[in-house]
Amino acid sequence: MAVGIMDSKAATVVPIQVSEGYWRGVARRLGRDPVAMVALAIIVGLVLMAIFAPYLAPADPIKGSMLRRLRPVGTPGFPLGADELGRDMLSRLIFGARLSLFMGVTPVLMAFAIGSALGIFAGYVGGALNTAIMRTIDVFYAFPSVLLAVALSGALGAGLTNALVSLTIVFIPPITRVAESVTTQIRNRDYVEAARASGAGGFTIVRVHVLGNVLSPIFVYSTSLISVSMILASGLSFLGLGVRPPEPEWGLMLNTLRTAIYVNPLVAALPGMMIFITSISFNLFSDGLRTAMDVRT
Repeated sequence: MAVGIMDSKAATVVPIQVSEGYWRGVARRLGRDPVAMVALAIIVGLVLMAIFAPYLAPADPIKGSMLRRLRPVGTPGFPLGADELGRDMLSRLIFGARLSLFMGVTPVLMAFAIGSALGIFAGYVGGALNTAIMRTIDVFYAFPSVLLAVALSGALGAGLTNALVSLTIVFIPPITRVAESVTTQIRNRDYVEAARASGAGGFTIVRVHVLGNVLSPIFVYSTSLISVSMILASGLSFLGLGVRPPEPEWGLMLNTLRTAIYVNPLVAALPGMMIFITSISFNLFSDGLRTAMDVRT
């Protein structure tokens, strides 16, 4: 944004640049990224589809009929075919977006809150507390995410709640490491030292000077984990450790349709397509958001 003042000597208007707000600049840069905007449109469409599923689904996603089992795509009354129990695939995919998105986003949100608090505390305090917290986190971080999620879900038992707890534990370590790393870089900056020298308390320094600088990279990193969370949640449901039948969920649908892969491969592949489209959309949007939030660009 530019405004002008009158130069008395040259009798011309000299422009003065007024900096725009940070988040307005992020929105402007993000709006110029067509890939990120298409990904965002797909994500918004999936969220709206999940919210209005009862109004969009043409049939009951639970009710089936053995007379209609494994109808192919394009069958009259079944535009996306029917599953192994004769249930409408379009309706199950629409309703499946609810649990799939919930299991993909909720663990990341909970891990973001817990991991950010742990990482910021460890990074700001430093010393022995930092070492104790980060070495404990490294124990969990040492395991592959898939193996850790399966092990925790197996130990806790099958079910939606236990799957959410397992995935949250899986994502806390990487978010904590990122939060601790960026906080360690910020705590020794001049403005933090000046606030400390002026007598400001630790809580005030963290709230005023640290949070605003560390939450952005932590948030961007966390958004990139949503696609991983969706894949892991679908994998747990596929293994019988997540959502239980007959609830529609894309990973569980893949499991129940795996025996039909040779009979009706297109119908059997539909839940996997939805998982792929959703995951890649979150990945592309996360990449665009990271670029938009990098002021150096």
